[in-house]
Amino acid sequence: MSHPPSAAALPEFAAVLDAAARIAPHARLTPILRDEALDALSGATLYFKAEHLQRGGAFKFRGACNAAWALPDELAARGVLTHSSGNHGAALALAAASRGIAAHVVVPDGAVRTKLALIEAAGAHVHRCAPTLAARETACVELMQTLGTTLIHPYENPQVIAGQGTVALELLHALPDLDALVVPIGGGGLAAGSALSLQALAPRCELVLAEPAGASDAAQSLRSGARVTAFTPHTICDGLRAGIGAPNFALLRAAGAGVITVDDAETRAAMRLLWQHLKQTVEPSSATVLAAVLQQRARFAGHRVGLILSGGNVDLDAIAFCARCGAG
Repeated sequence: MSHPPSAAALPEFAAVLDAAARIAPHARLTPILRDEALDALSGATLYFKAEHLQRGGAFKFRGACNAAWALPDELAARGVLTHSSGNHGAALALAAASRGIAAHVVVPDGAVRTKLALIEAAGAHVHRCAPTLAARETACVELMQTLGTTLIHPYENPQVIAGQGTVALELLHALPDLDALVVPIGGGGLAAGSALSLQALAPRCELVLAEPAGASDAAQSLRSGARVTAFTPHTICDGLRAGIGAPNFALLRAAGAGVITVDDAETRAAMRLLWQHLKQTVEPSSATVLAAVLQQRARFAGHRVGLILSGGNVDLDAIAFCARCGAG
């Protein structure tokens, strides 16, 4: 279900502006958080874009909302469909509900319970499958044929990419002189959308992607110039286990994005720091951005750095250090 992108299939910055107008009645304008202790630890001035406070608990609502509301009425009436282990599925369910249409989400066995509960609570029709990409795609094809629904891919859909670009759009409107923007990368929807906004509004701002070392296909792909598709992810960052999408890779390569890979121990440490100092509950996937900055302090020292906290749907029982945090 993934195909090499044509130039016409790649969204441009105008699509991000369209998305911002389209989702404005539905999405939250999330705050930018600051903390002097984290500035001191990093040697940089850090600005955290709090997308874990977005509807559905993640930035994914932006892209899903844009895609759902961009559909013509006759297609929207048949409902929307996706495959997702969590945040995108919940986001599409919420977006579909805002338009009064049905949402179908194919969910692999073993999905994070917190995220599965969000999908169900938003009213989506949940379809279970084996925990492989092939099983997800097969189930989606069968549902499209049976129900006539429109597939909204989690990160390759152009409307999704454009919608995710509104995070950086908001951040750059507030802080136009950032030196760097650090973004988590899995499939690459948020990263590619951010690239569109940066190139248009802040071309001198460096785009840095934070990726788990146990799922480093984006780093390998951008380093070699060819998309890596065969890998087995092994990381606590469940939101970043997807392989980089074809259009996402094309946009990020054109933008000259760099990647910092962080191991799970660094991510856990950063996650705890965010909890302690920002007083915010974020997922491991979100914490990769702080982990990347702390790993390469010299690179960011003295700079104004934006960091996107991508989501906050945490399965607390699965985080190892929580058992040592105490009941308070």
